[in-house]
Amino acid sequence: QVQLVESGGGLVQAGGSLRLSCAASGPIFSVNDMGWYRQAPGKQRELVAVITSRGRINSLDSVKGRFTISRDNAKNTVYLQMNSLKPDDTAVYYCNAEIRDRLYRTRTYWGQGTQVTVSS
Repeated sequence: QVQLVESGGGLVQAGGSLRLSCAASGPIFSVNDMGWYRQAPGKQRELVAVITSRGRINSLDSVKGRFTISRDNAKNTVYLQMNSLKPDDTAVYYCNAEIRDRLYRTRTYWGQGTQVTVSS
């Protein structure tokens, strides 16, 4: 069973930093795009940043210069380094990945979500 497991959320003061990690495991053949979404209370889930298997990155304008997405293809892991955090960054952060399994089935997987709370 392919799954994504996240870690690294928590409570931090404004201006602080957190690093999120998300590891894909199971019968994986290949991992395509990996990314992070977030959902704040009462708001729709939004894309924060995505990185392709070749390292091409797209990110939300409001996090550019503060958040950095990266990945380790050997470990099937994606990271989100979040600096200069603001209270508006408070949300549940979800990892997302498009994965082809060893039966050559491709689908999108989601992590369980990790809470990030930024206090003012």
